[in-house]
Amino acid sequence: MQQYLDSTEATEKFGAELFRTLPSKNLIFLQGDLGAGKTTLVRGFLRAAGYNGVVKSPTYTLVEEYNVADRKIFHFDLYRIVDPEELEWMGIRDYFAQDCICFIEWPDLGKGFLAKPDRVISLEVEGMGRLLTMDATQ
Repeated sequence: MQQYLDSTEATEKFGAELFRTLPSKNLIFLQGDLGAGKTTLVRGFLRAAGYNGVVKSPTYTLVEEYNVADRKIFHFDLYRIVDPEELEWMGIRDYFAQDCICFIEWPDLGKGFLAKPDRVISLEVEGMGRLLTMDATQ
């Protein structure tokens, strides 16, 4: 599935649509260059869930946890991972074992330590907007 998102608002709206359609346990890989809109999409998801706080990329913290709308949502950013084995040390498998939604930015950096995703969402800058491609892997 491909969709052109012409603004930040359209990217957030797509994230909100995901909230309404995803089951409570889902692993989503988010792919795209810096500034492609990965965190913006997650912000739209969280806003639809009822979260009103600041949504920032967990580049320095590695993971942000949100408990909202009776759901656990984890937002990972692996951009600063030096060795994928770091994920094993932080207990990444324990996150996946929960009934939760996990968004993972830069999943290629965790190769070998990440479970198979349910969906892969790619965002690519195109003109003034973004081209979103979503593939279900199951």
